[in-house]
Amino acid sequence: MGALVLRCGKLFDGVADQLTGPVEILVDGDRIAEIGPSVRRPADAQTIDLSERTVSPGFIDTHVHLTMDAADLAQQTLQSSAAKALKGLNIARDYMRYGFTTLRDMGCADPEFPTVDLRNALAAGLVEGPRLIVAAHIISASAGHGDLRGFYAPRWNIPVSAIADDAGTIKALVRREHTFGSDWIKTTNTGGYFSPGDDPARVTWFDDEMTILAATARQLGMPVAVHTGAADGCKQAIRAGARSLEHAYLIDADALAMAKQAGIYLVPTMQMTQEDLHALHANTLPCQAVWKFGRDNAQILASQRLIAGSDVNIAYGTDCGMFPFSHGILEFQAMVAAGLAPIRALKTATSVAAELLGQHDIGVLAVDRHADIVAMPGDPLADISVTANVDFVMKSGVVYRSPTARQTT
Repeated sequence: MGALVLRCGKLFDGVADQLTGPVEILVDGDRIAEIGPSVRRPADAQTIDLSERTVSPGFIDTHVHLTMDAADLAQQTLQSSAAKALKGLNIARDYMRYGFTTLRDMGCADPEFPTVDLRNALAAGLVEGPRLIVAAHIISASAGHGDLRGFYAPRWNIPVSAIADDAGTIKALVRREHTFGSDWIKTTNTGGYFSPGDDPARVTWFDDEMTILAATARQLGMPVAVHTGAADGCKQAIRAGARSLEHAYLIDADALAMAKQAGIYLVPTMQMTQEDLHALHANTLPCQAVWKFGRDNAQILASQRLIAGSDVNIAYGTDCGMFPFSHGILEFQAMVAAGLAPIRALKTATSVAAELLGQHDIGVLAVDRHADIVAMPGDPLADISVTANVDFVMKSGVVYRSPTARQTT
């Protein structure tokens, strides 16, 4: 892999509160070798002209489901593990073209470990696509958000859910995830909107059950992400030592203060709410979600404004898979509409997301970091919607998408 020089019009490095530029970046192999007004040019270096674009670290989406399709979830879960992994690979490749060079997959509905296999194939270079971090399954109490048995008749025992109702089974499921390669533990401690038979306003783990799950994960060195809705669920997850709260649909000011004090990250998946609102008004929301979302949507939007107005750690996550991946890039716009400053929205998908994931080689444009770099026409601080126009994507020094900008040697 030869050296590349990127001529950047404006630069967001992932941490600064403003754009800089013009600036040049020297990429050597999979790493950033130099950044400055003018960088050296090795004899074999190719120059890519991005002088009319804003350059940023590659985006990180910390909440996706590559092997789940909410449009037909009950039927799709019955596909083979291989079919799910292959489709997930195709989705991941397409999603990278929008600028997402790292993804955290937050659970599949499958008795096997297709997302772990996909992660390993990507990491080994057997296939091309974004970097993948995985919570293989969604550990849930019976009648919790991860209990998908309600999609099927009671006579069928279809092993698509990871269900536990006692301390021993909770420990065993966490240990199974560790044994077979999960990076994270994902659990649900309230109901959700698309699952049958549960309620996001109700907590589904008892406190001792949530504590046991988190303690087992902590002993194995695994961070815990918690799908949560009710404010009491958010507080329970914080007390147990969760690393991230996913959605936090109905969080209140007290829970936000607890999250700030504990250093927990929130992944508020705000575009998902916009998708659900559209479906509610179009009468296309799944029947099991209508009464729940119809009741809660105003409170969800109010909670999102609370989150945006707070100083908690906010990381970019979409819940794509529950809606089309082609809409995942719109999370930036949803965040800004809720009240986040554009610069903070950019940080959620770069340096803050990398901190959440414990990935210190990505999320920031700096010497010796991975060369995960994207570019877009326009100024995202003036108009956050330009993030939807990414036309240059580099992951680990390899260019996967390039504009028609002039290239020279």
